[in-house]
Amino acid sequence: MTPPPDIKTIVRERYADAVTRGSGCCGPSSCGCNSDLTLGLNMVGNAYSQVDGYVAEADLGLGCGLPTRHAAIQPGETVLDLGSGAGIDCFVARRELNGTGRVIGVDMTPEMIAKARANAAKLGYGNVEFRLGEIENLPVEAGLVDIVISNCVLNLVPDKAAAFAEMFRVLKAGGRFCVSDIVSSVALPAPIRDAAALHVGCVAGAIAEADYLGLLSKAGFTDVRVAEAKSIALPDDLLGQYLDARGLKDFRASGTELRSVTVLGTKPVSRA
Repeated sequence: MTPPPDIKTIVRERYADAVTRGSGCCGPSSCGCNSDLTLGLNMVGNAYSQVDGYVAEADLGLGCGLPTRHAAIQPGETVLDLGSGAGIDCFVARRELNGTGRVIGVDMTPEMIAKARANAAKLGYGNVEFRLGEIENLPVEAGLVDIVISNCVLNLVPDKAAAFAEMFRVLKAGGRFCVSDIVSSVALPAPIRDAAALHVGCVAGAIAEADYLGLLSKAGFTDVRVAEAKSIALPDDLLGQYLDARGLKDFRASGTELRSVTVLGTKPVSRA
């Protein structure tokens, strides 16, 4: 039996390629978060370029939402961006802080960290830093952060329960999160769920929305809710790479839908 692919290795390699070749998260010829088939920059259009703090060099077209739109970042806060990439959401968050506070970006891809640090240095942003690490084991002190943001990254984490537990750990009591991600209406068929290329393309890692919200509540968060949602079309020619004709017909008949969602929640004051 062929062993399952090492999703983290695939993700790291493809996102490194996105930095070095500018090819998007799935490479130049596959689905790609940055392709015109489904996700990436097409999920947010040119909305980023209209946001204060936008830095073109940091925008690799890998997001599926604008978490800072709903984050209500306040001057003086400490913001943590999970899967910070080349730094785009960190730099937008910094603008929201209005010269105060602190922004920390964490990413597991060394090439992304190098790119983000170079962008920050070029811009002279002293209150933005980038740390190499994995979301399931964050290199961040407990209770340090006022708000956690993330953009189309938690989808790629195999152990979402561990990631949500880490979010809870690093937040201050009363802290909050605002993350944009991809979810499905129900569990995805195994061929799609297990396809490594689609996983890196932000599709196969999607779990059912109810399960996603349930895991956040189980991690201890309260007032977990969807602030914004957008349906994602999956073309037949893409799905046909992973499903036979019968499987594709059954998938369509099931009414399964993918959505880009921005989710909010709070860490209760009563829990450490």
